[in-house]
Amino acid sequence: MLKKNRKGGTTMQKKTAAAIALGALAGIGVGAAAVSCGASKAMTDLAMDRKIPGYSRFFNVSGKKKSDGGFSAARKKAMEALEALPRQDVTIRSADGLTLKGHLLTCKYPRRLIIAFHGWRSSWSRDFGLVAPFWLENHCNVLLVEQRAHGDSQGDYLGFGLLERSDCQQWAIWADRQNFGLPIYLAGISMGSTTVLMAAGLSMPESVRGIIADCGFTSPRDIVGHVAKKNLHLNYTWLRSYMIDRNFRKKIHMTTSSYSTLTAMKQTGIPVLFIHGTEDHFVPIEMTYRNYRACAARKRLVVVPGAGHAMSFYVNPEACGRAMREFWKEFDLTE
Repeated sequence: MLKKNRKGGTTMQKKTAAAIALGALAGIGVGAAAVSCGASKAMTDLAMDRKIPGYSRFFNVSGKKKSDGGFSAARKKAMEALEALPRQDVTIRSADGLTLKGHLLTCKYPRRLIIAFHGWRSSWSRDFGLVAPFWLENHCNVLLVEQRAHGDSQGDYLGFGLLERSDCQQWAIWADRQNFGLPIYLAGISMGSTTVLMAAGLSMPESVRGIIADCGFTSPRDIVGHVAKKNLHLNYTWLRSYMIDRNFRKKIHMTTSSYSTLTAMKQTGIPVLFIHGTEDHFVPIEMTYRNYRACAARKRLVVVPGAGHAMSFYVNPEACGRAMREFWKEFDLTE
């Protein structure tokens, strides 16, 4: 005979109900985990794969507002003008055997060489169309790099600076060996900024005199977490973080926390000019503040009120231009 409890149910019925409840919870947990894993893989593929997934149009990764005050139109016009300038195409081999391409633009009386690295899923002409004429007018030869997995450079995956920092080092070594006889500055915007800042933790030729870093992030882990939470409105749980790191490891044999800009800044002796806009919703300005505080070398900071992501030179070319001229004047010559 089954023993009834005080509420009239049997012990067997209670056990059965409990088992069903636990099974349902387990099913929900497995389902939630599967959804989380799928979302994490989609995020990682969108972030890293050379081929842009078709679903990317449904994600506002940058947090950009619809209106940018004419910036897109001005950038497109500047991009087309830059692509029309005469240039010399050059290639090098990366440390892991990829062919990387760059475009060398020269001025009449060069005093320095700038090696510039564009941002995530962007291009050399798109990111530097506005500022490159200023560089050329101010006696800079300019080497505009096509980052790995972009344009005509080889590579299957974007590395968020983890891979690209070594490419930056190779470009600096190549330029140093060309006997240009010019001081070298590394410049970058967005992920390109992180590239040059991370590269500052590696050994560099003595001809590298400084870095110009526009809106770089602190680490792959920080930027992935920020975009997930703020722009994609996803819970950045331990499971999602674990799955993203697992996917990073599969693709590039490193995790989002394998290296950081902060680590490089604590080790570097290369002077840095930091630039960032206050209205950047893709890479928050707080990341540049952290990079600036961590920097052990001589440093300068330009904050541009009202500038969105990668818009600082467009919003205030006078302040940015003045800061760059002062930076070059201080560090062009060896001590």
